Amino acid sequence: MTAKVVDTNEYVSVLREIAEEGKVVSMLISGSSMSPFLCHSRDCIYFTKPDRELKRGDMVFYQRDTGQYVMHRIYKKKPEGYYMVGDAQTQIEGPLRRSQIFALIVKVKRKGKIIQPGDFWWEFFEHVWIRIVPVRKFSEKIYSVIAGSKKR
Repeated sequence: MTAKVVDTNEYVSVLREIAEEGKVVSMLISGSSMSPFLCHSRDCIYFTKPDRELKRGDMVFYQRDTGQYVMHRIYKKKPEGYYMVGDAQTQIEGPLRRSQIFALIVKVKRKGKIIQPGDFWWEFFEHVWIRIVPVRKFSEKIYSVIAGSKKR
């Protein structure tokens, strides 16, 4: 069996078109900016065209002016635009125009389990983790110690 190599931008632009029709699309995560909530090549996101006002903590898919597609959380919304941050990041990106945001993540598959709004980890990362950006590096060390101790 031979693997077919597909350009990421082409692939995501096709998924974007489907999402903009109001359908829910799934995609395997690539990259580590959403760790520890989502992990590269392990977890999937499910996204669609936003059907409500976007708010702090929402995970959204957007396209940078460079053409690059990115999935991060809304850190804050101001009159000049949206500010974004990945769960593994401390540097805020923005402002982004609303027109750059084309999808809202509505659920994820994390470690093989569906997680959606209302579930503990969804709510933790949306409401707590987003508020501790300045102390995330310290928090990640504590998380890795706790997670490591559970593996033993």
